[in-house]
Amino acid sequence: MSRVKRGTIKNKSRKNTLAQVKGYRFGRSTKKRQATEAIAHAGANAFAHRKNKKSNFRRLWNIKINAEVRKYDLSYSRFIDMLNKKDIKLNRKMLAEIAEHNPDSFKRIIDTVK
Repeated sequence: MSRVKRGTIKNKSRKNTLAQVKGYRFGRSTKKRQATEAIAHAGANAFAHRKNKKSNFRRLWNIKINAEVRKYDLSYSRFIDMLNKKDIKLNRKMLAEIAEHNPDSFKRIIDTVK
């Protein structure tokens, strides 16, 4: 069996790994073993935080809607309940956008609901 030297392949692998951790601090940016571990953790956190982002935005929309609805002596939960009973299909993202940028339109929605 012929001899196989892996120098170039190993260097290419190391170079690619270190390219991914450019900008990291300490050994994580220069040592392959630490870099590989950093990439694994970064990937796991990126996945988890993409999921968290959705709930964070929904929470923000709820706060914006509630802040605007309070001006008309309603609570967020009662407002959403009224929307559902009137069968008005507006998602929270759109309601928050309208509440923030078009208060007149939002008032019309509230008048329709009451």
